[in-house]
Amino acid sequence: MALGLILYLSSSRQMSDLERVQSLGYLTMLTTPGPTTYFEDGRGENGFEYIVAKEYAKSLNVELKVQPKNSLRSLLLAVDGPQGDFAASNLVKTDLRSESLTFSDPYLEVTQQLLYRRGHTRPRSLEQLDGDLLVITSSSHSERLKLLKKTVPSLNWREQEDIEMHDLMRMVDSGEIDYAVVDSLAYLVNRHIYPNAGLAFNVSEPEPMAWAFPAHSDGTLIAAADKFLKTYISSGAMATLESQLLSQSENFSVADSKRLGNLVATRLPTYEKLFRKAGEKYGLDWQLLAAVAYQESHWNPRAKSPTGVRGLMMLTLDTAAEMKVSNRLDAEQSLNGGAGYLSKLKQRLPRRIVEPDRTLFALAAYNVGFGHLEDARVLTQRSGKSPDLWSDVRLFLPLLSKKKFYSKSKYGYARGAEPVLYVYNIQYYQHYLQLHSLAKQDESSTDTPSGSSNTDWQQSNVPSI
Repeated sequence: MALGLILYLSSSRQMSDLERVQSLGYLTMLTTPGPTTYFEDGRGENGFEYIVAKEYAKSLNVELKVQPKNSLRSLLLAVDGPQGDFAASNLVKTDLRSESLTFSDPYLEVTQQLLYRRGHTRPRSLEQLDGDLLVITSSSHSERLKLLKKTVPSLNWREQEDIEMHDLMRMVDSGEIDYAVVDSLAYLVNRHIYPNAGLAFNVSEPEPMAWAFPAHSDGTLIAAADKFLKTYISSGAMATLESQLLSQSENFSVADSKRLGNLVATRLPTYEKLFRKAGEKYGLDWQLLAAVAYQESHWNPRAKSPTGVRGLMMLTLDTAAEMKVSNRLDAEQSLNGGAGYLSKLKQRLPRRIVEPDRTLFALAAYNVGFGHLEDARVLTQRSGKSPDLWSDVRLFLPLLSKKKFYSKSKYGYARGAEPVLYVYNIQYYQHYLQLHSLAKQDESSTDTPSGSSNTDWQQSNVPSI
């Protein structure tokens, strides 16, 4: 009786999974690094799964900790261990996975899609595949292909463990492989970076994406997750986040001249004096600042990203505090904070780096973070190229999204292709604004010194793109 009483009292004092997390004050998410899962850049921690999981942790009144894993297989194996409370990595709920894991209610649907390299013959069915098809080990894509092979005996493919879906898109884009299977979300988010990776056809119907919890869990964290996800979805927050994720991806690399022209006419005049004033204060070309602000917010002082970055120059809370910005929604404060921060990034670079590379490096760091830029410069130097030339470093930045390189880099995974596009876009916008100014000068000026062309002189100062 005494032993039974002891056991009863002991079990009655045992905390549930939810109580344990709340007592610790933090929730640990297992994930794999990637554009749609988790990454860090110049704006801090980011990624679709991270944003949603952070809101889940907030609903529990705890902090979110992130534990990245190097592969999908290692992630799935770790779910049942002590390293994390749940896994969030664009996981599709499948029958095979459900045998060893417990899933939350679905919060998104994705479709498996087969990609091919544009310029090559587009296959219309699995029977028409003629080349190297690669998928991720332990992925839902692998499970799907195994089922399809029963009806398509000629179907063959390879599997690789240490890659993610953005790696597959890069490999198709570069011609390393002929075909790959990825989820529709990954394709939509990364297609602007890898334009040669085209969509051939869907391999599956829409499938549910969910969080994975240990099979031995007591269900309290899962119940809390389901409750949170129901509220998050019904409030429209999930749909808004998905829309923002995809629209930012589309807008990131698209130099939309028509939209730019409209905003130059309707919105730029409101802020041009502020750009000129900040440019003079920090020794920066005002049209460069205007180009950065257009890239960041389309000159919308009330712009807001899913991670809470806000304002004309899209400052984080930490950057705003560092630059003494008390109100990020105030256009002048935001502009001065962004311009001052860009100037500080330029100053952090070695003195031997000269213009225009100095400014281009600072722009890349503004986007991806100074640490990731330094990792790329180290890679560049190790490869025998110059770490002080943007033309060299921009070739190595994209490697930071490859496990082979980011696993050995000080600051880890980065969406390395995006700062390259970011810098290119800003050069394009700056060039556009300079030509626009020239056109205005030509309209208002009737006197040009003999033997010289004002337009020619101005264009000689326009950066090549």
